[in-house]
Order: sequence, then structure tokens, then C-alpha cells
Amino acid sequence: METVPCPVCQSPAVWDVRQNPFRPFCSEHCKNKDLGKWANEEYSVPAEEETPGKDDKE
Repeated sequence: METVPCPVCQSPAVWDVRQNPFRPFCSEHCKNKDLGKWANEEYSVPAEEETPGKDDKE
């Protein structure tokens, strides 16, 4: 049985979707906690700042 660390609490999470429908999280609680962090904008995805005129196709 393959396990991975839960991204929220670091507990072992079973990777098999038949045994753990919340993967990569260990539980529904950790899944919801992670979703709440995204909703509260505690996480962000880095992006490059756009330069005006760069890649303009007019």
C-alpha cells in the first residue's frame, strides 16, 4: 500500500483512490482545511508581471 505525506498535516495518506477518496489528503478534514486556505487567499500561484506592449497582437 503506497502512502504519501498529507500536504496539510504530514500524516501518511493512502494513495489508492478506492481506499482514500480524499487523496492526496489523509482525511476530509485536511481536504477542507486546504480548500479554506485557497478560498481565503492564503495560497497563491506566482506569475510574471505583464509588461504593457509585450506580445500585443493588434
